[in-house]
Amino acid sequence: MGMFLNSPAPFEAYKATKAGVYFVDKSDLLGELIPAFGTEDRYYCITRPRRFGKSVMANMVGAFLCKAADAEELFHNLTILKDKKYTAHLNTHNIFFIDFSRMPRDCESYTSYINRFQNGLNRDLAEAYPQIAIDIEGAVWDNLLNIFQHTNDKFIFIIDEWDAIFHKSFITPSEQEKYLEFLKNLLKGQVYVEFAYMTGVLPIAKYSSGSELNMFLEYDIATSERFSEYFGFLDSEVDHLYNIYKQNINNPKISRKDLRLWYNGYHTASGRQVYNPRSIVCALTNNQLRNYWTSSGPYDEIFYYIKDNVDEIREDFILMITGERVNAKMQEYAATAKELNTKAQIYSAMVIYGLLTYEDGDVFIPNRELMEQFNQLLLSNEGLGYVYRLARESERMLRATLSHDTDTMTEILEFVHNTESPIFEYNNETELSAVVNLVYLSARDKYRVEREDKAGKGFVDFVFYPERRHADAIILELKIDSTPEDAIQQIKNKNYALCFRGKLGEEPRYSGKILAVGISYNKKSKRHFCKIESL
Repeated sequence: MGMFLNSPAPFEAYKATKAGVYFVDKSDLLGELIPAFGTEDRYYCITRPRRFGKSVMANMVGAFLCKAADAEELFHNLTILKDKKYTAHLNTHNIFFIDFSRMPRDCESYTSYINRFQNGLNRDLAEAYPQIAIDIEGAVWDNLLNIFQHTNDKFIFIIDEWDAIFHKSFITPSEQEKYLEFLKNLLKGQVYVEFAYMTGVLPIAKYSSGSELNMFLEYDIATSERFSEYFGFLDSEVDHLYNIYKQNINNPKISRKDLRLWYNGYHTASGRQVYNPRSIVCALTNNQLRNYWTSSGPYDEIFYYIKDNVDEIREDFILMITGERVNAKMQEYAATAKELNTKAQIYSAMVIYGLLTYEDGDVFIPNRELMEQFNQLLLSNEGLGYVYRLARESERMLRATLSHDTDTMTEILEFVHNTESPIFEYNNETELSAVVNLVYLSARDKYRVEREDKAGKGFVDFVFYPERRHADAIILELKIDSTPEDAIQQIKNKNYALCFRGKLGEEPRYSGKILAVGISYNKKSKRHFCKIESL
C-alpha cells in the first residue's frame, strides 16, 4: 500500500460517508463504468459544480475496485452487488488514487507541486515491484511501461480535482500546459491504463490542436445526459432523506417544501432537477435552513465573473433575481481561460461553477440558496452602479412600507424610474416586478419573499412571509394603468390573506398584522401610486 498506489484512503473515506445518517446509494454508477475497462473508450472525465458529490463518487469507485481493502461488507447491501457480473471486480484491481488538490508543504512553485506526484508515484512503484528496477528520478510512464512489459499488470487511475492547478495563483500559463502534457504522457494511449476516471469542475482544456487530452469522454451537467442521476440528489432521494430526518429529529423545523425552495432547481441535460447534496445533508443535520453551499470554496464571489462586463449583464441580473430566465448560449469554458469577455462566456462559467443553471437555452438562479448570494452581490458591490444604489434604497423602502409611509415609497419608485436602464420602462408587469424585487431586496433578511404564490382564490404577485412569528406580514399586488385601490380590492376579493392562516383547526402561523400593499404605474403620466391597508 502506497501513498497513491492501492491506498486504503478511498475505502476509509467512503466508509465514513456510508456511515452517515443521510447516505444515498449511488453505486449503480459502477455498472456504467466497468464495461469500459480495457476498451478504447476507457477514459472518462465527469465535471460538476463543487459540492455535488464528485469526491464521494471517486472514493466509492476506489473503495469498490482497489486491492487495498476488503469492501464486501461495505457494499453488501448496495445495489451494485445485486448484479452478480460486477462482483468479480470487487477489490481486484491495482488503483492509483490521485487527488490533485493536495499540496506539498510550503508549495510555491509548479516544480514542487508536480514532483510530489511524480516522486510519490515512483516510490510507490518501487515498493510494490522490488524485483523491477524503478528509476525514482525518471518519468512515471517509463517505469509503468517497464512494469507492464515484465508483469503484464495494468492499472486504473482515479483522478479527483484534476483542475485544481488552474486555481493556484503561483502556476503560470506555460506551467499549466506542462501539467496537461504530464497527464497526456501518463495516460494517453498507454497500454498499462486499464481505465481512467477523472473528476473536476472545469471541462478539459481544448487547444487548437485538440490533442492533449482528447481521449477523454467528457460529461458535464449542462450538455451531457449520461450520469445525470449520480451527481446531486434526485427528488425521490430527498424524499427518503426527509423521512429519515423526521424520524431522527425531535423538533423538526424544516418542511419538505422548504428543502425544494432552498436547494432544488439545478437542471441537467437529461431534464432532471437535482439538489446540491452538501446543502441537503447540512440542513437536515443542523435542523436549519441556511446558505451552506456558497459559504465554502473559492468561487463565492459572483462579482468576480461580472466585474469587467457590468454594463452588458446587470439588467439580466435584475430580471434573474425576480425569478426570470435570461436567454444565453452555452460556450465551452476552457480551463486555461483567464478572462471572460462576453455574456455567453460569463454565463457558461457560472453554470459550470453552479452559480446559475441552464435549461432550454436559458440561464437562471436555481434556488433560494443562490438567490441570497445574488442579493448580497447587489447590496455590496458599488461597481454595479445604479443597480447597487437602487438596491441600497431597499432598506428604506421596507421601513416606509411597514410604517404606511406611501409618500416615501412613491419617491423611491420614482427614483428607480428615473434611472437610465431600459428595463424600467414598465412595458409589462414582469418589468415592474423586477423593480419591486430590487427595491425590497433587503426585506429578504427578515422575510421569505415569494413571487406568484398560491393564495386564497388565485396567485398573488408577492407575499412576504415573516421569519419572526410576531412580525407584520405583507401581501403586495401590482397594477399597470390601473390604481392601487384596485390592487388592494383584488387582494380582498380573492382572499389572499389565507396564505397566512393555518390549516383548519390549527393556530395561525403568524400573529402580526397583515398589510395589503397596492402599487400601480401609469404609462401615460409615468407616475407611481401606492396604497397600504391593514387586513
